[in-house]
Parts: sequence; structure tokens; C-alpha cells
Amino acid sequence: MRLEHIRNFCIVAHIDHGKSTVADRILEVTGAVSEREAREQLLDDMDLERERGITIKAKDVALDYTARDGKRYRLHLIDTPGHVDFAYEVSRSLAACEGAVLLVDATQGVEAQTVANAYLAIEAGLEIVPAINKIDVSTADPESTIEQIESSIGLDATDCVRVSGKTGEGIEELLERVIAEVPPPEGDPEGVLKALVFDATYDEYRGVVVYVRIHDGEIRTGDRIRFLNTGRVYEVTELGQNRPRPTRVDRLGAGEVGYLTASIKALEDVHIGDTITVAGPAGEGVEPLAGYQEPLPMVFCGIYPTNNADFPELRKALEKLKLNDASLVFTPETSEALGFGFRCGFLGLLHMEVVQERLERESQLSLVQTAPNVTYEAVLTDGSVLRVDNPARLPDESQIVELREPIARCSVICPASAIGAVMKLNEDRRGSYVRTDYISADRVMLVYDLPLAEIVYDYYDQLKSVTRGYGTLDYEVTGYRADKLAKLRILVNGVEVDALCTIVHRDKADQIGRSIIKTLRREIPRHMFQVPLQAAIGSRIIARENIAPLRKNVTAKCYGGDITRKRKLLEKQKEGKRRMKSVGNVEIPQKAFLAVLSGKGEEGRKR
Repeated sequence: MRLEHIRNFCIVAHIDHGKSTVADRILEVTGAVSEREAREQLLDDMDLERERGITIKAKDVALDYTARDGKRYRLHLIDTPGHVDFAYEVSRSLAACEGAVLLVDATQGVEAQTVANAYLAIEAGLEIVPAINKIDVSTADPESTIEQIESSIGLDATDCVRVSGKTGEGIEELLERVIAEVPPPEGDPEGVLKALVFDATYDEYRGVVVYVRIHDGEIRTGDRIRFLNTGRVYEVTELGQNRPRPTRVDRLGAGEVGYLTASIKALEDVHIGDTITVAGPAGEGVEPLAGYQEPLPMVFCGIYPTNNADFPELRKALEKLKLNDASLVFTPETSEALGFGFRCGFLGLLHMEVVQERLERESQLSLVQTAPNVTYEAVLTDGSVLRVDNPARLPDESQIVELREPIARCSVICPASAIGAVMKLNEDRRGSYVRTDYISADRVMLVYDLPLAEIVYDYYDQLKSVTRGYGTLDYEVTGYRADKLAKLRILVNGVEVDALCTIVHRDKADQIGRSIIKTLRREIPRHMFQVPLQAAIGSRIIARENIAPLRKNVTAKCYGGDITRKRKLLEKQKEGKRRMKSVGNVEIPQKAFLAVLSGKGEEGRKR
């Protein structure tokens, strides 16, 4: 198809503003799905997405549409996630498009991720088509929403499209605006093949399925291609596009988006952001495309198989998931308490939960996850700076000059009536006030600098609570700041348990330490000897609990008689328990780790 008849665009919005529902109506209007095949959230094909009602993976679909001018256009639509943890999916989708539909809920107005995603699209140089959704709802206020778009984002929204994802009203008008305002893709149809890898997945029968955006030239079934990053050469066995079901095609030309298979079995041969060209002399001088900026993981945790024999299976599962989720980072590690596992990096707490659930569901693995923590910077006495993503690897206090924690610039949009409650919440979390922006008379955006460690546990839940569900959050890590931080060590029977160590603020160390110790005392079974549980910072013990030993009544057989006989038996028992303690090991059950790491046992653990 000629370039002037192609339009590549995505839909961006805050979470739950109706992106997937509008995409469903677009599929129906263009005839991509029949009435029999239609269902809600058609592009959200993952069970986890449908259960949670959110989009996790960006989904693309190629549509044929005859416009009012009588010309036939190829529309390539990408439905993107809305949650802040999946912003990397949005940024990669923007690189495959020339335009973006900015969707705003007429009942909710502009929210935190609306602003963030709009700025992502503007920075990527995309043409933005503003649209207001849910105009059929009785509480919709389109005029106020238009004012909020203009005041908070700076877009001219006076003639923005008004649509209803539920009834389909305004969908055709939206497509006409996309065709009129979004520019066609640029490229040289006659040039040497140059294609950008923007996603991939693994199929047990076909190998790696690579999703590409063709910039120059064309690709046909049977062509020999080369990946510039790895230099590996393959022969294309299948080409296709999602319409929305995978549909085979003979060729993909400049400006088009589709997928290819080439019997690629080695997962490490495919890298998201790589450039594909033709194999042979014609492709030797091809310069790689810009690709993507590597995401910086902000939340880390250890993931271990419940059964150590499943470690190789966990490695394979992570490699397959990494192919489909480029923002996942993992390295092998060993824990004395949990055995062999992986240290994994995530973009946020929801991202972490989704990865764990996908691993358990898609690979049928039983996993244990350590407490989430952020990356810290330790300035050592020799002047070097060490990045620490595992508290167990933090050097001794005597070697550290200062400890820095990541600071996030948080934008909270909430009703004006909740300003006081949100400010108190942020101040309790060691936040620094930056500014207040009024989006409208009754909606306000509060900007605070907060330690990222204060956000990753239950900040979002607390925000929803104090704003009665109307508060929304967007954050971006801006740098590191030194503070009174320390490593909290947990000792069981005098032995440090690395999986339970964490870095905390000194003002909250006592509270968190006591909480962990109380949870362990409740979950660890009694042994034949006394088990001391301790929380320590450096060499100073800040909390202690004892698990009482199991005792046999050795004096039960003494009916009367001299007291010295009873004392002799008790002393003998006491000496036996002392010897047992010196050689005995304390078994910490799996449920004890889960109780501490989930943070559900004590309020103090969740701050």
C-alpha cells in the first residue's frame, strides 16, 4: 500500500478512561471483527488483563477503512497501557506511530497519567488528536474537561472529538480526524530494508515471533535477514499482521507494521530496539535505527522457586518473559535462607506483581518473593559510589560516608477538598512540597518530592483512601538524596537472615524491626531450645523476642522426695538444651517468610 494511505496511531490515556473500549468500537466500525466475534476488551487477550480490567501489554492491530473521501486507508492502531508502571510500553508504542489519540474521561477529567502520556507523545514529536470519552454518561461534563485539557496540557481542545466507547457515538468522526491530522509515515519504499524490532514473543512451535515496523524497503517471505545487534542471519518463514487475528501476508512494505518468524530458537538473538536489514552486501552499510532508551528499574526483589530443583525452569521462564517485557531485568543470586534464585528489577510495584503472576501462571511455578526495595547509592570512604539493589550486599557502616535514596517527583491530582489530607500523607512520608497547580475550580495538582521507598509499599492505597478514590498519581525519579538511612539486620538464633534484611530510615527502624520480629515469633514453630529473634542496626540490637523451647516435664516421675533430686533433673535438662542450641539449626518455614514479606502481619511493616 502507498505511504500516503497509511496511518499509524496509538491511543493514550489515564488508566480506566476507556482506551480498550474505544478500540473495540473502532474494530467494529472498520469491520475487523464480526458481531459474532465481538467481545469486550478484545485486544486484551491475557487472562490477567481481563481479570484486573487493565491493559498490561500494548496491542497492535491493522485495519482497512474506507474514508468519506472514497479512498481506502490502512490504519495501524496500538492500544497502550495506562498505569504509570507500564509507561515504557507506551514510549515504545509511540516510536512506531506518527500520531496519538489522547483520550480523556468526561466524568473524571484530566488525571495524572493523562498529563504524563500527553507529554510523552509531545516529546516524541507525534501529532495529538484530543478526544473526550463517555459522553453518554449522565455525570459527563465535556466543557469542564475541555478547559482542563487546555489549562493542564496546553492543547487546543475547542473542537476535540466527543465519543462514547459504549455506544459507538463519534467513532467514525474520530477516524476521519486521525486520517486528516495524523501525517503518513516517511520512508523509502525502494531503499534497502531497514526495520525496527518493537516487540517479540515466544511460540513453542514457531520460535521467536518478532514484531517490526518497516522504515525503508520491503520484506518478503523467503528473504534472508540480518539482525544488526547480534549479526545473526535468518531466513523469513512467515510474515503477517494482526487483523486482529494473526493473518499471513506475502510482503510488508515501508511504513507498515507486522510480525515475522524465522525459526529463531535462541532467545538472546532478538533484542527489542534492534534493527533488521537484508543479509549480504546490500545490507553492509545500513546504519541502525535509534532504538529505545533502556528503562531504569526502580524496584528490586528476589524471586526464588519454592522447590530448588525448579531453578532451571525459572531461568527459562524469565528469559521468555524478558523477550515479551523488555523492562524486566534479572541476575542470578544465592540466599542462605532461600537457596538459588534471581534478583529482579521492575519499574514499579504493580509491574512486580504482574511479573510474578505471569511467571506462576504461564510456567506453572511456585515462587517466593522477597520484600521489594529500591536502588540506593552508598558513598564509600575511598570516594567511590556503589549502587546497592540488595540490602544484604550493603558494606559495613564503617566503610560508608553517606547513604543516598532515590527521590521521585510525584504529581497527585485530587479534589480541592482533599488538599489537606494529601499534604499530611506526603509529609508523613518525608515529602518535600514543590508547588500547587489548579486545573479547575475543584481539581488541583499537588507536586511533591518523595523518597521512592515511601511510595513502593502502600502509598497508592493510602492516597485512594484519603481522597475517597478520586486521587491519581504519576511519578518520575529525578535523582538521589542523602538521608539518615541504615541497614536493618534480622537475626534468628544469632544468624543473620539475608532475605529479610532491608534498608530503612533510622526514625522508623524501631517500629519496623519490632513488627518483623513479632511476625516471626508467631510463625516460626517452637524448637527444643530457646530461639532468640533480634532486629539490629550495626551492632546495636533495637528489638528482641524469644521463642520459648518445647519442654518435657522431667520431674513428673518424682512423687515427693528431696527437692535436690528434682533440681538435678532440671539442671541436666538445662545442660542438654544448651548443647542442643550450640549444634541445632532453626528451621524457618516458608509461611514465615511469606508473612513478613507480604507485610500483612503487622501495621508497622506497612508503615
